[in-house]
Amino acid sequence: MPIRDETIGEFLDQLAGRVPAPGGGAAAALQAAQGAALLGMVARYTTGEKYAEHQETISRIITEVDELRAIALRLAEADADAFTAVMDAYRLPQSTEEERAARSAAVSQALANAAWPPAQVISVAGMVVDLAEALAVIGNRNVISDVAAAAESARAAAATARVNVEVNLAGIADEQASLEMIAETGKAEDIITRAGRITAVVREQIRG
Repeated sequence: MPIRDETIGEFLDQLAGRVPAPGGGAAAALQAAQGAALLGMVARYTTGEKYAEHQETISRIITEVDELRAIALRLAEADADAFTAVMDAYRLPQSTEEERAARSAAVSQALANAAWPPAQVISVAGMVVDLAEALAVIGNRNVISDVAAAAESARAAAATARVNVEVNLAGIADEQASLEMIAETGKAEDIITRAGRITAVVREQIRG
């Protein structure tokens, strides 16, 4: 069953189970999806005459966060599928030299494939933070704490996804793919820092 069709309880049961997937990569993607969803809620509360001057921006944010939420869900499913493929590659026979070579190549390719969904989650988390920065300025003050919650979800997504990319890098033989994924993980620290700043700004506003 696709992750999007599972109940929260079913997903958590699988996450807690002794099964190869879903794991940290899928969890990171869902953290990014939660961040996007929270921003969607804040944006939808930032409508009406009081916020008329921001309606074009708010409409754009609603469209973008809804798209990011859908993308993140697809990445959660892609991550689970990719990690299952890694486990299948490790189970390939290795009795002969040829089989060992074929298994090694299959594992390397499967690891490269498994690193891409969390690498893309980092980008999604960055876009969630971009939009959180905008809503921290113009969003409805009554739900401003949810902007911080969204930023923290994105921060967790970026940090978790980074680890899930890094754990696969050592087994990837394709140097170009490794370099590209290292570049993606390099984006995470800025996302994490910016998310922390958003939370700090929101907390300052709450304290008045």
